[in-house]
Order: sequence, then C-alpha cells, then structure tokens
Amino acid sequence: MSSIPRHVPFPFFFFFFLLLLLLVVVSAAAGGGEWKLLQHSIGVSAMHMQLLHNDRVVVFDRTDFGPSNLSLPDGRCRNDPNDKALPVDCTAHSTEYDVVANAFRPLMILTDTWCSSGSVAPDGTLVQTGGFNDGDRAARTFRPCDDGSCDWVETAQALAVRRWYATNQVLPDGRAVVVGGRRQFNYEFYPKSDPSDMSAIALRFLQDTRDDVEDNLYPFVHLSIDGNLFIFANNRAILLDYSKNTVVRTYPKMPIGEPRNYPSSGSSVLLPLKPSPTEAEVLICGGAPAGSYSQALQKKRFLRALDSCGRIKITDAAPSWSMEAMPVPRVMGDMVLLPDGDVLLINGAAAGTAGWELGRDPVLTPVVYRPEAAAGARFDIQSASTTPRLYHSTAVLLRDGRVLVGGSNPHVNYSFSGVEYPTELSMEAFSPPYLSSENSRLRPQILTPPSPIQLTYGGRFSLQFSVGVVSEGGIRVTMVAPSFATHSFSMNQRLLVLETEGGTSEVAAAAPASAILAPPGYYMVYVVNGGVPSEGIWAHIQ
Repeated sequence: MSSIPRHVPFPFFFFFFLLLLLLVVVSAAAGGGEWKLLQHSIGVSAMHMQLLHNDRVVVFDRTDFGPSNLSLPDGRCRNDPNDKALPVDCTAHSTEYDVVANAFRPLMILTDTWCSSGSVAPDGTLVQTGGFNDGDRAARTFRPCDDGSCDWVETAQALAVRRWYATNQVLPDGRAVVVGGRRQFNYEFYPKSDPSDMSAIALRFLQDTRDDVEDNLYPFVHLSIDGNLFIFANNRAILLDYSKNTVVRTYPKMPIGEPRNYPSSGSSVLLPLKPSPTEAEVLICGGAPAGSYSQALQKKRFLRALDSCGRIKITDAAPSWSMEAMPVPRVMGDMVLLPDGDVLLINGAAAGTAGWELGRDPVLTPVVYRPEAAAGARFDIQSASTTPRLYHSTAVLLRDGRVLVGGSNPHVNYSFSGVEYPTELSMEAFSPPYLSSENSRLRPQILTPPSPIQLTYGGRFSLQFSVGVVSEGGIRVTMVAPSFATHSFSMNQRLLVLETEGGTSEVAAAAPASAILAPPGYYMVYVVNGGVPSEGIWAHIQ
C-alpha cells in the first residue's frame, strides 16, 4: 500500500520534495559571512596590499601598463624615460586606503613595482623591495602618517641583484631576508648591515626547484620557532639556517607532486602558534597541475586547479605530510589567518593558472579552514561574492576582524570592456561569521587604553574588556602580524595564541618570549571569547 496520502497527488508530492531538497542545497551553498562593497573604484588595481598600524592600507600596482584611473594631485607627473609604457605619467599607481574613513588618496611611486615584495620594519615603516625594469633593484619606504603628507621614498640600486617575484620574511633582528625571484637562486638581507656589501648568498635549492615555467617563484617562506627559515618552492621544502647558509633539514616532497608556487599559485600559512610553542605547522592549499601554464598559454586548455591541501609539522623529528581535500579546487587563492585562529581561503579560480588571460571559472565562495577540528570536518563554505577575483587580486585582515579584498587584473593593461573578466578597481570587505549579529553577546570589547600598547618580550600585560556572556570555552588572547599580500601569498603573516590568566572582565597575558616567536614590530591583539574575537588593538613589541 502506498504511503503517499490519497488526497495529495503524486506529481505534487514529488514537486514539493524536490523544492525542499533545492532549498536545503541553496541554504547550504549560501554559507556564512557577509560581503559589503566599500568602494566602486579606488583608481588602482590592488596587486599588492599592506595594512599599517594607523589603520591605513597601502595599495599599489605597477607602472608599465599605461595610465591608471586615479590622477596624481596638484598636477604632479612621474617622469621616467625608462618606463616601457608611459615615460610621462600623471596618474597614480599606488593609493593609501583609510579603513576608518572609507576614503583613499593617491600616492606616487617612481619606478616599476610590478610583482615585487615587502615587509614592515620594527618602527612601522613599510619596506618594499624590487620589481621590474628600472625598479628591480630599488627599495622603497613608506612611513605612515595621519595628516596625509607621507608618500613613497625610493632608493635606487639598493639591492644586490634584481628581485622580481621574490619573497620577504622579517627576521628576529628586524631586517628582512629577500629570497629568490626570477632567475635569482640566492637571497640577501635588507636593510644592509654594511651598505657597501652588495653580495647575494647562493641557495642551490632554488635552482633545483626551477622547472620549464619557473614554478618556484614567490617561494613560501616562514620563520620557524627555532629561528630557521622554512622555504617551500614548487613541490618541496627545506629548513635553512640563514646565518650560516646551511640547509639543516630537507623535507619529504609534498604528495601528489604538483607545483604550488607561482605561476601554479597555491597559498601557504604558518598555522597559529600556541603558548610557549614546541611545534610549528605549515598548511599549503591549492595550486595548478604541472603543465597548466603551458596548456593555457599555448593551447587555451585550462586544466582543473588542485583541490588538495598539505599540512606538515615542520619541527617533528620525522615530519610527514597530511593531505586533505578542499570543497572546491582553487588556484590564485589567498589564505588569511583570522583572529580566532581559523584560516580563510578566498579569491582565485577553479581552472587555469596565474598569468595574463590564463585563469577561468572564478571561485566566488570563500572557505574557512578550522585547524583544531577533526580531519574531514575542517572546511566550511562561506557566502559567495559577486565579483571575480583572479590574477593580481589580494586580501588582508583588518583590525576590526573584517577581510579587505581588492584587485584582479588578468590583462596586460587595464581593460574594462570586451573581456571576460574586466580589471577590478573595487574594494570589498568580507565579514566572517564571528561578526554576525547572532554573536554580539559573545563579542568582547577591549576597554584598555591607549593603543598602541607597548609590550616587552616575556612581559605580562592586562586587558580589561566587557562582554555579554563568557563562553564555556573561556577567554583567549591572540596576536596577529599584518601581512604583505601579493600573488596568493601573505608574507610575514603570523598568529600567536598567548598564555593567559583570568577571564570575565580582565585577562592577564604573557607576551611572546622572544623575537624568534614574534619579530619586532606592530601586531593586532584580540580578546577571543568562544571563537568570537573583539575588535583588535594595536600593540608594539621590540
């Protein structure tokens, strides 16, 4: 006997069942988090971004594509006879975005910053290195100010060799090590201890990982808890004692064996460091199969991006990779450490590779990765954007917990019509689920003035806060280094979970014990209640 009620026609019942199923699928696909358009155009596409301690984000592109959509002020023009596109250029190729005011102003760079690298000095100055053409050995600094008077200052021939597609990592002494770049199998330090020493230090590993399309550019570099550098290029990694130029460990090749660095462009983070850490773990996600660049460039075949992540404890005596599958494949994605300790995967494409016109199938849905969850239950799909963010897009964490998203220009020039994916000059903010109104009672508010607070290594400090309800998980304090984002890698990104005591209205925390754990400079400090972070405050440690 049929279990379908006699008074409900079978076709109607079947249609109703399908409708319910569709609603469930749509609800699941909707995910969490919210998107907000901040600016339709800032005039410059955000190929590179860095948040500074005055809550301003410095954005810059390159100079060799012609005019941008933002004029330089007061009739100023850049005169560069070596520029390959526009020797006299009266438009800006860099902007300063004011997060609090949601406003921007033009900045002036002098030589080409295309595909360059950067870091922040201990005093909060943005230090940017390399680029292309007449900018490939330049170093540029931007010292933040609040009155709108600051701009780029450039030093020509500051680097030992040309640095194009290189990576910077801040060291415990506050300098940056600049690693690799196109046809550069070496590294150097900036600023120089001895300005007359313009030597670069050979690193054979970078030559060994080079393939026919140079899948070892923008190597993933992380400062480990023992003071050595974890360097990943193509599909393998080493641990380098940079002070002695000695490889102290060679890691197993990442399973599957596919390339993960530019132009195959996966992404990587050093996972959050626990109090008094005894282990460090690296996560690498996405990328493109070997041959993707050539197939896309020569045959217009856009191979499916990689959907795998590899996770490795780089401090283990016998380290090995643990592989996981993402909900969607992703190349040219960005990975952002969130103040609650989770990782946001955002931007990118599901097919193709990095390069002009070589990406297809934009991935509009971010994914949150929860490192502390059980394997198989770590990924959570978020709400979709409506704006494709492909080649030359970026994302950075803001102090209020939102993620600023900009860029996407897969074209040689700025192209707004007649192309599948127009150049993007807009800025958006993605608010993770912890910022939803449902979490308002759990969201702490830090009451402790002033900002920035001054920290000393190993010293204790107190934070007073208010909160509606303290969760069963209790109160934590996290400390996040703002990163330099470009080409799917956020340089110097770092999150530390601090040792704490107390918890209903005041918490005492211990600052990191050494500059190896937290290189000197500015950090964002958060009180986290059951996975819901406060708005951060700036802290300075040196």
